Amino acid sequence: MLPVEILMMTLFSRQSLFRVIAVAALLLAIYSNSFSQSVGKDLETGLTTRGNGLSCNETYLSDGEDIIKRNSFIYGETYYVTFDGMEGFEREGENAFPDMELLIISDQGDSVLHINDLYAEYAEGIDYSPLELYAQVTVANPMHSGGNYTLYVNIGDKRGKGTLKATLDFNVNRDPGITIRGEQVKAREIYLFSQEGGYTITSGQAGFDENIYLLFEGLDGFYVDDGQVLLGLSMVIKDADGNVILDESDLLGDDGLSYEDVHQQVAPHFILTGSEIANPVSCLVRIWDKKSAAWISAYTELQIK
Repeated sequence: MLPVEILMMTLFSRQSLFRVIAVAALLLAIYSNSFSQSVGKDLETGLTTRGNGLSCNETYLSDGEDIIKRNSFIYGETYYVTFDGMEGFEREGENAFPDMELLIISDQGDSVLHINDLYAEYAEGIDYSPLELYAQVTVANPMHSGGNYTLYVNIGDKRGKGTLKATLDFNVNRDPGITIRGEQVKAREIYLFSQEGGYTITSGQAGFDENIYLLFEGLDGFYVDDGQVLLGLSMVIKDADGNVILDESDLLGDDGLSYEDVHQQVAPHFILTGSEIANPVSCLVRIWDKKSAAWISAYTELQIK
């Protein structure tokens, strides 16, 4: 009987060994399938990334120069989502062929911005290594102050199956450097704009010989008669020493204006010439209804350099 018992023990040992090998092979297969997947989240901004076949060393938000750690932006501000050290693309020679879809959804579920491929112009590929990709977002119309939005950035490989997706919940606020007062009148947006730069001024800084607009959009609350409104608009600009640089009591005069035009945009502007001035320079614009008690004003200060 002894030889039989030894044989049974030998068979049992081989079965156990087979099971161990099978389990090890299964674990290896699972590990191999998940190796190219990655998940990351910035706890300060809420920026989340999920990679499947594509990965990057670092993903961050910036203002174009410095990394920022917030998800609240001033209306008109531009921010960037940077994907630093992208890897995993199927290359032709040294060239990678990324595509990048950008989508912004409001908290009501409306699509406010959709760009199918930010890298569509790179038909011949990109030969940078390490590869850095970025998405640029300007929080302006049709986004508005007081709104909450979700950004989706979807990166794909035009020569492979790898993907990397990023999401960011963010909100838009009015420029805290602009003080708004009024009676019966509301504005959807009030902001500073540089004509030469083609951008919204959110830094509180502007330059000499720069055409600076203080824009009022979506004004509502004035008396409307047959589609017309009768308004006044004053502008006062002073330097830090109290010197009056500009004092216009009424830039509109006695002519009626189309309510639709006023509702779309009122655009008073000024240019400061020279090379020296006592900073900060203050600007007060007041718009009032000549047929009612309704009015609105905006006050801001700028460092002129």
